[in-house]
Amino acid sequence: MLPSRECVNLALNHQEADRIPVDLGGSLGTGMHVSTVYWLRQALGLDKPGTPVKVIEPYQMLGEIKLDLMEALGTDVINLSGPKTLFGYKNEGWKPWTFFDGVPMLVPGDFNIEPGPNGEVLMYPEGDRSAPPSGLMPKGGYFFDTIVRQPPLNERKMKVEDNLQEFGPISTEDLEHFRREAKQLHTNTDKAIFAGLPGTAFGDIALVPVPWIKYPKGIRDIEEWYITTASHPGFVREVFEQQCEIALANLARIYDAVGNRIAAVWTTGTDFGMQNGPFISPGSYRHLYQPFHRRINNWIHEHTSWKSLIHSCGSVRALLDDFIAAGFDILNPVQCSAERMNPVELKAEFGQRLTFWGGGVDTQRTLPFGTPDEVRREVRERIKSFGSGGGFVFAAVHNIQARTPVENILAMFETVRECGRYPLRA
Repeated sequence: MLPSRECVNLALNHQEADRIPVDLGGSLGTGMHVSTVYWLRQALGLDKPGTPVKVIEPYQMLGEIKLDLMEALGTDVINLSGPKTLFGYKNEGWKPWTFFDGVPMLVPGDFNIEPGPNGEVLMYPEGDRSAPPSGLMPKGGYFFDTIVRQPPLNERKMKVEDNLQEFGPISTEDLEHFRREAKQLHTNTDKAIFAGLPGTAFGDIALVPVPWIKYPKGIRDIEEWYITTASHPGFVREVFEQQCEIALANLARIYDAVGNRIAAVWTTGTDFGMQNGPFISPGSYRHLYQPFHRRINNWIHEHTSWKSLIHSCGSVRALLDDFIAAGFDILNPVQCSAERMNPVELKAEFGQRLTFWGGGVDTQRTLPFGTPDEVRREVRERIKSFGSGGGFVFAAVHNIQARTPVENILAMFETVRECGRYPLRA
């Protein structure tokens, strides 16, 4: 069997390896809720009952996918991300916490574990409780909602620099983290490294409210940001212009630190799709976003061997030619349940120009609510649709959520193992 790294690289270059590569936890969009990780590890006999699982990203409450779980499931991708969570504190100083459903877990030292008067959990930027909270998990919830903390906005006095508050030269400490982790992952595993790099996502709505900054300035309300892209596009373009310059300088420094150990990079997670179509016209995408995507991707392709990934949920078929023209190599999460996202048609029209990373099984309906047989059927169909000729990394459509039946997850991985070998037998 080919090493994972070689298998993934062949797929990214639209070649068939001995099997379709598989991802679980290689990125913050292909992970699994910590509660589900716990029950999956229990089902596989990897831990004794009561052994906690680390929460590696509190915002979505994603659990750590350790190497033993990767080996048990036959996955091929490992994540390289920065040292801090989306709330701005480091993944260190682990302490125990029991989730409301009884699942034991370990959370970073600055994770607030004290419930409020209504059972909610508030999260604070950098773990600093003297600052206003930036996230809230309601009682019985499974992840955090962002708290909008936009100061009063005067449209006549908007400052571009306020919306550049989160961007700047990457720190020496963070560079050393990327250098150390890339070397360790490349040396001690055979997995393909998938990196999430800072500052290259333009207008990512999960990042606009900056939950890691104590006192945000500028346009930080989600609705207000979208309105501004239409009412003040010149302002937004100037923000993107300056952000892009900072990002390009940081990319050069990161590349000096990690080299070509990385297989693929999560360049942007800005969602452009709804269930029934894109919520931005191709013309607006070309005017406001594509120039900056192209500059980032051109730099990557001219200086590295990395492949560039765009994460966009929803129906984005109308934008795929423009994504390709912007230089993206990979589409994720491939939401096949959305309108005009038929997998057979996507592969036929775009399969020579895009790698589909995801789309393996629907995480809105089939995986959480279907039967194991329904999961197996859909996985076989997706392998048949996407797998021929390479250009496919199998993953569920998005993060696998809490309360997803473990028997369905096992059925998914068993079917990939049975049917995902070349020549395909799906």
